[in-house]
Order: sequence, then structure tokens, then C-alpha cells
Amino acid sequence: MAASNQQEGKKCSKRWIKLNVGGTHFLTTKTTLSRDPKSFLARLIMEDPELPTDKDEQGAYMIDRDPKYFGPILNYLRHGKLIIDAGLSDEGVLEEAEFYNITELIHLVKDRIKHHHQKNQKTSTKHVYRVIQYHEDELTQMVSSLPDGWRFEQLISVGSNYQYGAEDQAEFLCVVSRDITDSEEQGAAAQSERAKALQERGSRM
Repeated sequence: MAASNQQEGKKCSKRWIKLNVGGTHFLTTKTTLSRDPKSFLARLIMEDPELPTDKDEQGAYMIDRDPKYFGPILNYLRHGKLIIDAGLSDEGVLEEAEFYNITELIHLVKDRIKHHHQKNQKTSTKHVYRVIQYHEDELTQMVSSLPDGWRFEQLISVGSNYQYGAEDQAEFLCVVSRDITDSEEQGAAAQSERAKALQERGSRM
């Protein structure tokens, strides 16, 4: 009976793996660490000859990484879900996922970062329009020399003509637009205020 228990204990010990990540110990199974066969962790427990390994005095595989960010990595391998606790950055988890070479997790974190970036963009940008009056002979140059970020939207004839050489030239209103962030809008407002102050100072001289 004792021999049977001892044999069962050896089988259990072979299923469980100890990891020492940056001085913090984790206990998990070979099945969990083998979820992605091409990952660093799967190669580690298989003792890949191309991947040098060291163990501490407790027999735990030693990994020189931040243990705070190992939690989301290990939990993903356990249940296939990405969970990032408050206080941890998505970029930090991505860095670890790339180090451990866990392909599906890398995709999940990148999608999460992209989603957050798009969400922040929607709340911090505004679509602004500007209407500028141009003579007919200036339109081609105007369209070809729009500043970065500005897009041509619409051209409206104002229905008036003026004499230019021997030809009558029409006048148009050109509508352009661009996306502007809150910080850019504040900078433009400040610049406008400075220009207004300089104009008023010049008029008093």
C-alpha cells in the first residue's frame, strides 16, 4: 500500500511544475504550460537543448522576468481568457506575451490595445470645417497645396465675377475639413488669442 502511494506521488509530482519568476514562485501543471507548444514555457519544461535552463534550490525553473506581469500570462494558459488586473498596463502584458512567444495571447492583447486607442480617439478628436474664398484661377493651387490633415469637402460658386486680364473670373467658397484633437484645439485657440493681442497692440502704435 505504501509503495502504491509513493508511486502515485511520483506521478503527481511529474504533472506539477514549479516556476521561479523574478523571485516569486508559481505552481502549475505541464498541461497548462504546454497550451502553446511553440512557446518559451512549453520548450522550457521539455528542457529544449537550445534553451538553457537553471533551477533554484527548490527545483523551480528560474525565469528572469517581472512576476507581476506573469499572472495574466499564466491565467491565460489556464483558461484561455485575457484578464488584466488594475495597475497593470496592456503594453506590459504584451511585452511578456511576446517574450514567452504565446501567439494567440499576443493577438488578443494587440486587439485590446487597438480597441482602447480607437475609443480614446473618438472621445478626444473633433471634426472641424473651414470655409475659404478663392478666385477661379487660384483653385488648382489651393487643392494641390492643402496642409497635412486637411481634406477637400465641397466647392460652392458665389455667383460673382471680376475682371482678370481679358477674362471674367468667378469666385468660389471652398469647404475643407480635418480631425483635430483637444490639445490641438487649445493650441490653436491660444495662438489666435496671441495674434489678436498683437493686432490690437499694432493698431495702437
